[in-house]
Amino acid sequence: WLSSDEHSKMTGSPATVSANVGEEFEAWEGYIRGMNMELEFPRRILQRWRTSEFGNSEEDSLLEILFEVEEGGTRVTIRHSELPDHGMQYRQGWIDAYFTPMKAYFLEKSEGGAR
Repeated sequence: WLSSDEHSKMTGSPATVSANVGEEFEAWEGYIRGMNMELEFPRRILQRWRTSEFGNSEEDSLLEILFEVEEGGTRVTIRHSELPDHGMQYRQGWIDAYFTPMKAYFLEKSEGGAR
């Protein structure tokens, strides 16, 4: 999640990210922007997060990403809060832009495919 190269590969879209608190990130060609607020490696990331659809007067949302080791893999949980009124659309966006391509990427990687 915090490597520009791996983030880009797992989503299929260019990303510039950082593994440092206080540093900004960008994904999906600038559609998503934010800042790392807390990093508890390897289990938790807390970010300020917004898209280009947020109005200038709208505050950043909060994105918490949790990683839990499970038999056969890792469970990734997204907690996205403090969204503006139009924020429910991002629920499907997480599935389409992150979880679906991530599942394909990590499945291919676990089967030894080059990417």
